[in-house]
Amino acid sequence: MSVGRPTVSDGQSNSDREGNLEAPTRHALGWQEPQFYDAGALQKELERVFDICHGCRRCFNLCNAFPTLFDLIDESKTGELDAVDKNSYGQVVNQCYLCDMCYMTKCPYVPPHPWNVDFPHLMLRAKAVKNRDGATGWRDKVLSSTDLVGKIAGIPVVAEVVNAVTKSSMGRKVLDAVLGVHPQAPVPAYRSNTLRKQLAKRVSPAATAQAAGVTRGKVALFATCYGNRNEPEIGLDLVRVFEHNGIEVALLEQEHCCGMPKLELGDLQAVAELKDKNLPSMLAMIEYGYDIVAPIPSCVLMFKQELPLMFPDDAGIAAVKRRIFDPFEYLALRHKSGLLRTDFTRPLGKVSYHVACHLRVQNIGLKTRDILQLIPGTTVEPIERCSGHNGTYGVKRAFRDISMKIGKPVIERVQASGADFYASDCPMAGHQIQSGLDNGSPPTHPLTLLRMAYGLEALA
Repeated sequence: MSVGRPTVSDGQSNSDREGNLEAPTRHALGWQEPQFYDAGALQKELERVFDICHGCRRCFNLCNAFPTLFDLIDESKTGELDAVDKNSYGQVVNQCYLCDMCYMTKCPYVPPHPWNVDFPHLMLRAKAVKNRDGATGWRDKVLSSTDLVGKIAGIPVVAEVVNAVTKSSMGRKVLDAVLGVHPQAPVPAYRSNTLRKQLAKRVSPAATAQAAGVTRGKVALFATCYGNRNEPEIGLDLVRVFEHNGIEVALLEQEHCCGMPKLELGDLQAVAELKDKNLPSMLAMIEYGYDIVAPIPSCVLMFKQELPLMFPDDAGIAAVKRRIFDPFEYLALRHKSGLLRTDFTRPLGKVSYHVACHLRVQNIGLKTRDILQLIPGTTVEPIERCSGHNGTYGVKRAFRDISMKIGKPVIERVQASGADFYASDCPMAGHQIQSGLDNGSPPTHPLTLLRMAYGLEALA
């Protein structure tokens, strides 16, 4: 993000106002520049961008940040931004969960357009100023501390107690009272037998490790907080599928949270510290000839986009960006090189497939759909809309109803699809959909669907 942006002036041409047809480019975040945290400069930029958004309104149906802004303006005395109480701007910021979809799919004024609008990064800057000023609540700090919460909740016996509490009505009332977690919001179970524990002593069977195109044919698994402690079976299915395709899978020596939860909070110093913890083991595996894959789209996006924009001159981050892949992106690249096995034994029928926002903004196309559609007797219907989960946003009492409203079109399409399976690359989005279905049927992760189609047994 460039903190010094041009203002909208009457001298700009009509062609400027009509939008930009060039491919969008993203400026570095500039979070270490002194002006980034200047409250006056931030206020001026909020006014500039909000006024542009008010005149455009193309993003009214993406999330609740834009309706909140437009309602503030429409309900003001003049119906213009200058009559809105500046103290209300925080209401807009609180509704943004940094999905990036406005930047990627809607806004005609993103760079290189001279108006230089980057709404998500402006919201991130406002969150960062709030965090720097000590205004971040205790609840948000706890919910975003995935490493700490996971280590405590994943202790044997403790995990069973935590899971029992979160499944009981009384326990959910306590969670609501203490952390503001809505009683109906999906809360994942914690596993003491983590993915990393299950894979630590396992040796990947002999593999061809055949390099092709940009892929090296052997990968290091970034398990992710969620994949490690909440749904390790997703990572196990990834291993099963990759090894079936002759791809060696190894574990990173160590890993920490990717930093996305702290980024969404605006705690950029915490993001930087997590980056420094993760880079050594990732770079070591890259040096040993491995690519990196992670089963959670947000974690891949963190290393592909957010960290490179925070640290544009960091050679280590640039190296990881080049070598980290979404699992289905990796498999699609192998297929392009003629190295993907297509010895499928089980048709999947109809699959209703939700495309996670943090996968869409990676600009890799619908690789999950493309791979699943290689399976005979399988049709995949993609749904390219937000589920409304969005990190911790959808679990909070303050936003639960809004999150369900955002996700309603997705839930209704899954409900009406009559599909044999429904899936999302983001497991949390999948459970958000589940919470809104009449029958509450669970999602099946795409990696699990692929393992099933190959006729492979799950790893024990």
